[in-house]
Formats: sequence, C-alpha cells, structure tokens
Amino acid sequence: MAVPTNIKTLLAGSAVEWARIEFKETWDAEASLKAICAFANDIDNWGGGYLVIGVEEKDGRPVHPLKGVPVDKVDGYLKDMLNKCKRIQPEYLPIVEVVDYQDKKFIVVWAPGGYLRPYSSPKSMAEGEKERVSYIRKMSSTIIPSEEEKRDLYNLANNVPFDDRVNHEADIADLNLTLIQAYLKGVESSLYEESRHMDFLDLCRSMNIVNTLPEYTKPKNVGLMFFSLEPDRFFPYAQIDVVQFPEDLGGDQIIEKTFKGPLHQQLREALQYIRNSVIQERIIKFPDRAEAERFFNYPYAAIEESLCNAEYHKGYDVREPIEVRILPDRIEIVSHPGADRSISEEGLRTYRVFNRRYRNRRIGDFLKEMHLTEGRNTGFRKILNALERNGSPEPLFETDPERLSFCTTIFIHHQFLPSHEGRNEGRNGTKKEKGNTPSSTRTERILSAISENPHITMRALAEELDIPRSSVERILKNLREAGVVRHEGATKKGRWVML
Repeated sequence: MAVPTNIKTLLAGSAVEWARIEFKETWDAEASLKAICAFANDIDNWGGGYLVIGVEEKDGRPVHPLKGVPVDKVDGYLKDMLNKCKRIQPEYLPIVEVVDYQDKKFIVVWAPGGYLRPYSSPKSMAEGEKERVSYIRKMSSTIIPSEEEKRDLYNLANNVPFDDRVNHEADIADLNLTLIQAYLKGVESSLYEESRHMDFLDLCRSMNIVNTLPEYTKPKNVGLMFFSLEPDRFFPYAQIDVVQFPEDLGGDQIIEKTFKGPLHQQLREALQYIRNSVIQERIIKFPDRAEAERFFNYPYAAIEESLCNAEYHKGYDVREPIEVRILPDRIEIVSHPGADRSISEEGLRTYRVFNRRYRNRRIGDFLKEMHLTEGRNTGFRKILNALERNGSPEPLFETDPERLSFCTTIFIHHQFLPSHEGRNEGRNGTKKEKGNTPSSTRTERILSAISENPHITMRALAEELDIPRSSVERILKNLREAGVVRHEGATKKGRWVML
C-alpha cells in the first residue's frame, strides 16, 4: 500500500518538517517502534510522521549517496515490522510502502496521528519486558514524556482535532475520485498510479481520509474538505469572502466575491482573483540613473502566506467565513477563532510567535504537500520578508482577548497613498518621480519626527505618523539598542537625544 507522498519530497524536507521524519539505515526494531509510537501519539498535533529505512542520517538529514535496503532483506524487515507493531497498544498499524528510488529499495513507513491515543510500546525488546512507555516526539527526538506531558497526552485522548474526526453525516460517495487523483498526481505520489485500478475504499484508507472500522465506514472531515465537490454542505461557511470597499468602510460602494469548493481550490482561486484585481505594480524612473524602482501596492507573497495561514488555522466548526477586506490603504484578513492561548499578545506585537500545537494537523499536511504553506512557524517571517523587500510598512497581527477572531493587516505601500497620486504618469502606467529622493522608511520618519520634537511621546508618534504603537515601540527599542538614540527623563515628560 502506498503512502500519499513521495520519497523525493521526504528526502528534500520541503513539504514535511524534518522533525516529522526519522531516517534509519536498517530496520532497528526497538528504536523504530518507539518512533512509530511517538508519531502515533502526535502530542503537538503535527500530523504524525514518517520513518524512512535505507537512509543513513547525520544531524537529522539524509546522507548521500543513499544506501538503500538490500533486496534480500526487504521481506524480512516487513515481516518483523508487522510483528513488532502488534506490540503497540491500543492496536495501531502504520502504512508501509516499498519504494524504488535511484535504482535502490527503500521502505517508507507513514505513521499518522491516531485517534485512540495515548499509544504505548515496550521499553525494550527484551523477552518478558513488561514496562510500557507512551513515547512522544519533541523537536527531532523520540523521548519519554514528563509527568506534565503525560497529562497533556491523556487530555488529547478526548480531543481529536476537528479535521481528523469522522463525519457521521456524510458517506463515502461524497468523496470524489477525480479530486483525489488530481491531488495525488500534483504531489507526485506513487499512489496515483495505484489509484487507477485499486478499490476506492482502499484508496481512501491509504490516504487516511476515512475511518478504518470495516463495519462502519465514514469519511473524515479532512477528506470532505479537500475531496468533496461541495464541502459547504458539511461545513457551512467553509469559504473565502473577498470584499472590496473602494470608498472605505463608510462608503456606499461594496464589491463582494465568494469562493467555495474544496479548500485548496477556493484558496487558489481567491489568490488569483486578488492578484488580478487588486495587486498593482508601480515603476519609478529617475532622470540621473538607468535603474528604476519597482514595487507593488501589496507584495503577493505576503498576501498568499497570510491567506494560507488563515485557511490552515481556521476553526471549521465555527460558522464564519474567512473574510478578506480590501480597503483604500490596507488589506485585512480575518478568520475565526483567534490565536491559540499559547501565543501571547506580546508575541504578536513583536512577531515572535511559536505555536505549540496546530489546530488542523491534517489540513496542514495537505496544504504543505501542495506547497501552499510551510508550517514550522515560518508564516510571520515569510510575510515580514516579503513586505521588507517591497519597501512596505510592517504588518499588524491582532487577536481579541477572548480569542474569537484573528486579523492580519497588510498596509499599502506609501507610494500608492492618495498623497502620492499627483505624479506624472509615463507610458505603460508607470509613474515618473520629479526628484530622486528615495522612499522613506518608518525608521526614517520616526527619526525625523523626534529630531523636530525631542519631547514627543510614543503615543504621539504613533498618531502623528499613522503607525501602530507596537511598531513605534519596537523600532525605538532597536534604535536604542543600536546606539542611535536614547531617552532621558520620565516616559511622558522626558526627551529623545540623537546620538
């Protein structure tokens, strides 16, 4: 039975995080069984993990050239693996595939997060070993859980993520073979070729999008979200609403477009609509040099990552759509519910966020396989980098105290603000600047303001320059640490000194 990805993707670490992949040169029953047990427990809701046998590893990465598994040992490894996996309690069997790659044999074991956790395996393979351990995965290591982690694991036993739950209102017929095959072909899974002649139910079981009870077979929510033609039948408002307010929120004109269908399709269609209808490029030419400045009102990469994150982390048991509000000076992407309690408001303000546990482990798996998102808590950094390259203002990430909603605000490039519209327009819609003054950054604007008024407060700076106060505080903190400015006296009555 094939796994729903390919070994090339696993070896590259491009879609599946390294922490979710274990490489073994040979089948080591004791160590491998512990890893499988830890992936099944999936304490952080990452979506389980993969064990690749036949690959030597160094520092968690594959060593090339790849060694592979000797042909005469493959069958023996598989038989021993089946026998050893029967020692996991409650009953759990991973999905195993023998793969040909670079003229060698490899064994790929997919151990998705189980919903009968906690799982345990023997502490050793010694005969008569009675001690059992519910191993967990932390970073790239399989470890024995602490007492607090044990409590977490038992709490998770009654809290299967919504996307991995069985949907009792749907039937297998609600899953579409064409959508499944299109996905498998897109991620270059060897399961695509098998899907042409294998039983449909076996295909769904191989992808872990149905429950595995033979007497009662129903699809899982994640299967319906990606491979049903009308997922909104089962998840009302599982959609993306793009709403434009050309005259701002108080205006009379509103342009609204709704995107429905399988999650990855609605995401791609909404992004394409925004790229075609909203994003604009501007070219500024200078009389004294050949190079021109190119920038966008909004960098596409920042919008893409923000919207992908909203779809990844949305609560699909909440009857609210993802809303993209396009206003004259910003784009707001709102989803429900808010950020996990492990993410502090201070972390959001300073862009230092580590999400301990993913809300939708299976949705994340599918989006990562299609390279629509990365996971690994890299979303904020990717957004910040895209905005910085474009010369755009820093974003704003907000969640309410009750954690009912989350809003990402991407501000328009300052050259697209009304105060900059009086430029002479050149051919092909380009704008020619009258001077050669480079566009000012937030840091430069703040430095200019405090040089003119050394007694100005952070609050006054934020209001005068129309910059979020959290951004003002962060920029000034960096300037002070860099020895550019210092503040003397009380917070409200002191003054700024330029160094």
